[in-house]
Amino acid sequence: MVVITAPQLAVTAEALLGKERDTLRLTWEERRWTRRRATTTGGRELALALPTGSVLRHGAVVALEADWYLAIEGRPEPVLAVAPRDCAEAVRIAFDVGNRHFPLALDGECLLVPDDGAMEQLLSRLGVRWERRQALFDPVGAGHAHGTSALDGHSHSDSLQAT
Repeated sequence: MVVITAPQLAVTAEALLGKERDTLRLTWEERRWTRRRATTTGGRELALALPTGSVLRHGAVVALEADWYLAIEGRPEPVLAVAPRDCAEAVRIAFDVGNRHFPLALDGECLLVPDDGAMEQLLSRLGVRWERRQALFDPVGAGHAHGTSALDGHSHSDSLQAT
């Protein structure tokens, strides 16, 4: 059994030439699980033993064996697709979604959020156009690590301090 211990390998396209491509198809939520057993689309059994806080990214190569390699594929899942009327509305939606600590993804002109009752209520309250869809959900900024705060459970970068 292959054990995956890193969320991505640094490999070149040349290193993959001639090798069979196998995939692990996961939803966004499943790509956040750091410990689990799984079966690839090619039938290979594997175990995830990733560092806490890791996120498997769509397209990441996570295993490289003698004759095959394993890539992560996002699996479509239920989302709410929001079609902002203009840039100002898009910023307002993104702010309110982020203020509730929900992830947000971009899909062309649409914003995607998890299909969740709280998000449905928020979007209805904001009076924006939205619809339910099945889509690949790959949130903006997902997977970044940072410290924590006693106030809200997380901290923000100090890199934008005034000089």
